[in-house]
Amino acid sequence: MLLDPVLQALSPQAGEIAVDCTLGFAGHAVAILQRLGSSGKLIGLDLDLDHLPRARGELAATGLPFTIHHSNFAALKTILAQERVDKVDVILADLGMSSMQVDDPARGFSYVRDGPLDMRMDRTRGQAAAELLATITEEALSEALRELGDEPAARQIARALVEARDRGPIATTRQLAEVVASAGGRPVSETTGWRVRRGKNRWQTHPAARTFQVLRILVNRELANLEHLLRILPDCLRPGGRAGIISFHSGEDRLVKKAFREGLDAGAYAEIAAEPVRASFEEQRANPRSRSAKLRWAKRG
Repeated sequence: MLLDPVLQALSPQAGEIAVDCTLGFAGHAVAILQRLGSSGKLIGLDLDLDHLPRARGELAATGLPFTIHHSNFAALKTILAQERVDKVDVILADLGMSSMQVDDPARGFSYVRDGPLDMRMDRTRGQAAAELLATITEEALSEALRELGDEPAARQIARALVEARDRGPIATTRQLAEVVASAGGRPVSETTGWRVRRGKNRWQTHPAARTFQVLRILVNRELANLEHLLRILPDCLRPGGRAGIISFHSGEDRLVKKAFREGLDAGAYAEIAAEPVRASFEEQRANPRSRSAKLRWAKRG
């Protein structure tokens, strides 16, 4: 996603060291590694163990130097210490979901496919979404939906979910989607099922999309991890090093924009993106998930 803008903004060069903080299936990483060449190196991180075998295969096919770590990007400094690297030239973090995660019903990320309500990026640890939803207070859930998801029906949805769980556990994605759709007064019609619907010349948001997004953020502590990455980012870049972050919702983008602006004002960055880079019309048409992607970049002073 946003591959060409990423390569243009980060401009990886032969002999440099780059970190892909969210390896996924190595789409960005392979393109970056090819530009680093045999004299450079790519360090890949991913919290999702299921991604690593395929990513390793894609990177190995280049015949170029790389290492892979099962890790959250909040531990970037620890990973660099393990690699005996003080600072690097390029850092990329793509905060979006992979197609594999969204399309696998067993992962519980999708309101389109029915499955267990899990949502953990790392299934080896942590609390699943069903467990979180069973204990979170109505007030806290309403605040999260409003602050993290910009959900206009936050209060109604939070109340409906608490009332529903009092009748029995909300254990599947379909259960969650049905409660949210009814609470928001936007039931999904029989003709469109549980898929995101396209209106005339525009995409319509599924009524449960924001709630699913917020629960995923809470389960994986995504904003706290992002805040930590943004704090340590300047210290991990060499002079002239470049960092890029692709975000997908307003809460993430606000954090990135604020951190980059404060870094520029403090002299940690010499230059930052004036405006976020968006996917082209052609990419949005080919990959609807890219329509909400925003790339911001910063260059170390």
